[in-house]
Amino acid sequence: MSAGLRPPTLGPRGARATTAVVTVAHPFVHDQPLEASMTQPTVVLVHGAFAESASWGGVIARLHSAGHRTVAVANPLRSLSGDAAAVRAVLDSLEGPVVLVGHSYGGAVISAAAQGNRAVTALVYVAAFAPQEGESIAELSGRYPGSTLGDTIQPVPLADGSTDLYIRQELFHQQFAADLSAEDAALAAATQRPLSDVALNEGAPADPAWQHAPSWFLVPELDRNIPPQAQRFMAERAGAHEVVELAGASHAVPASRPDEVADAVLRAIKATAA
Repeated sequence: MSAGLRPPTLGPRGARATTAVVTVAHPFVHDQPLEASMTQPTVVLVHGAFAESASWGGVIARLHSAGHRTVAVANPLRSLSGDAAAVRAVLDSLEGPVVLVGHSYGGAVISAAAQGNRAVTALVYVAAFAPQEGESIAELSGRYPGSTLGDTIQPVPLADGSTDLYIRQELFHQQFAADLSAEDAALAAATQRPLSDVALNEGAPADPAWQHAPSWFLVPELDRNIPPQAQRFMAERAGAHEVVELAGASHAVPASRPDEVADAVLRAIKATAA
């Protein structure tokens, strides 16, 4: 990756001192029909594990103020294949182009859900997984040092033999959302939705969407769930059009850094609009 390669249409708008934008010299080819590119896209937001749709609230407010329709999908968090099918059904219900955004495990879901969907013009990975065929998020989390998530998990066995995984509430603030206030982190801990161990260990399907659609990545410096080194590896492998490094940010960037997340989405919209 090389810094300083910033085409005028992709320069960071009002970037904060805590944000470093690294634009990667990977040109992309529009793979959507021409007529789709002339319509304002819908932004579809897919949350990850230990979160829920309301975690996108600040991002949605910013996108709405910019005039963009948004849909925050309720990710089931049951299995990668099933979750991707649920998101794919939402995508199929929409008309016109889509910019698809995934946080955390939601990145693995959007990579599978957008397979072969020519309406998806851009993918935005927010502290997220972008797996290759056969890779699970458990494997990718452990490929590089830095994740402390395993030490914070509270397992809840289910009658069907699977296990739901929660972050222990007393450890949630430090593990997941260190840059949120204690009050906001406590609310997020209480409302977190569990990830099934099936989703944790299921391998990704072949032909992920990031092999065909341009991608943007946001990498939080202090992510304790997905090591930043792993996120940079996935961004480079995907040929990311832009990588945004968020200094001092935790894994909970949709809630803690909504402006930076929304700015990246807006740049993706602008870059793929023509």
